Amino acid sequence: MVVLLKSLSTFFAPVTTGANRAMLELGGIGNVLGVSGDTQNPEEGEALQVQQIDQVIADGAEGIGIAPFSDSQATALDAAIEKGVDVVTLDTDVATSKRALYVGTLNNAAGATAAKTLLAMLGPPPGTVILHGFVDEGWVDGMERTQGAAEVFKAAGYEVQVRQADWEETGEAEDVEWMKTQIETADPPVAGMLGLFNISYRCAMAAEAAGKTADLPIVAFDFDPKTVDYMRQGRIRATHTQRQYYEGYLVPYILYGIKAIGLEATKQILAPRMVDDSRVNLGLDVVPADKVDAYNDFLVSIGVSQ
Repeated sequence: MVVLLKSLSTFFAPVTTGANRAMLELGGIGNVLGVSGDTQNPEEGEALQVQQIDQVIADGAEGIGIAPFSDSQATALDAAIEKGVDVVTLDTDVATSKRALYVGTLNNAAGATAAKTLLAMLGPPPGTVILHGFVDEGWVDGMERTQGAAEVFKAAGYEVQVRQADWEETGEAEDVEWMKTQIETADPPVAGMLGLFNISYRCAMAAEAAGKTADLPIVAFDFDPKTVDYMRQGRIRATHTQRQYYEGYLVPYILYGIKAIGLEATKQILAPRMVDDSRVNLGLDVVPADKVDAYNDFLVSIGVSQ
């Protein structure tokens, strides 16, 4: 089997560790492939993964776990499945494909969970909440996470302003400047900020730039070192971490199970974590700022410190 990731570092480093550990336990029956750093160009990353799929099939792979870049990879995944290869998606789903299962975070629910964490810190409306999210239909998972969060705040009576997160080279400065301007000019005033991806720390950077260093609640997503630093300073009050290590660890066992006992029997084992016939929900860890070091110690204990 092979696990294909968007990257082998940063966010995907724990996934890599978990997948390698599981495959070693299963007898060294596969490996993990990805680029050495974060892929800044999704189109290039997608093209590389399609090439990798063709190559690993030619090399005899019977199972593929993949963190795909977009729904447009459905054709490549279906072509692999037609050749008898079992396919499980992780981190990002391609629900339009014939993949056997998706393993990871359910994004609408994850966005709602993060929103409820921030909501508990806010005063009564009116007020504006800034979401550092995603609204482009080209990335369904990001859009669903953002929608899940936005719905919670709108139902509670808040205005919502969304800044689409930008991972390009100039993205940080542009994200910070846009959010800073909103903090300074929004009517009703900004009551809180929620970052929904690994670059959530940009919310704290924008608050700093606007001179809001203490009285603006900020909640984040993932466990980037910069996010952790802001949590230790008390600037980010909580974060929400995906269980990347367990995601990586579980996928090889699922692929092995499908091969050994069949898909339906594997689903029966996974039933407590399944939300429907094809999705395994790993949930989230909610980490308040005063528990950040204890949580980091936990990550170190399983060999995935970030």
